[in-house]
Amino acid sequence: MNILIGDDHSILRKGMIAILVDAFPNANIEEANDGVEIIKKAVQKKWDIIISDISMPNKSGLEILKEMKTISPKTPILILSVHAPEQYAVRALKAGAAGYLTKESAPEELVKVVTHILAGHKYITPEIAEILVDYHTDEGEQAAHQALSNREFEILKLIASGKTISEIAGILTLSINTISTYRFRILEKMKMKTNAELTRYAVTNNLV
Repeated sequence: MNILIGDDHSILRKGMIAILVDAFPNANIEEANDGVEIIKKAVQKKWDIIISDISMPNKSGLEILKEMKTISPKTPILILSVHAPEQYAVRALKAGAAGYLTKESAPEELVKVVTHILAGHKYITPEIAEILVDYHTDEGEQAAHQALSNREFEILKLIASGKTISEIAGILTLSINTISTYRFRILEKMKMKTNAELTRYAVTNNLV
């Protein structure tokens, strides 16, 4: 069995490997420290499951999910995140993730979740199931940020966390002009005019 773990924090990768080695002693477990490395390794080898942090450098977990649809659409991907499910779970599952697990619950749940996914099932907690039901029930009156693309949502969160346009450009390895264009679209879609309004909205809706 081949398992690929992607996270930019070495300690977290080593911790997950230790947990998985105990449960799957014969597994071949490899690591990747950013999104580009995950994609590179996905091209080189067949994986039974890929476990990826959603906030990876160079390529986010959502971008990885999108690219994997072309590279290896049947490879299940478990998304890990420090963010509460209401922030990213729906986006991740809609993008094709086999499951969404918060890092807080990962030490206790990881083996159970991986086993479930390897058996060919999606892993959806009762909390996420409720979020999905609410999402589809309230589609006519969705929160403003639900209209944003995955990249726009990511940039909204970075703006709300106090990052400047140039800092966001550096984090996402995009040009300042590109980030400025995204910011304009975000403001337009959310019917707002300033970063301060975006930040207030993000705080009020627990996005940061």
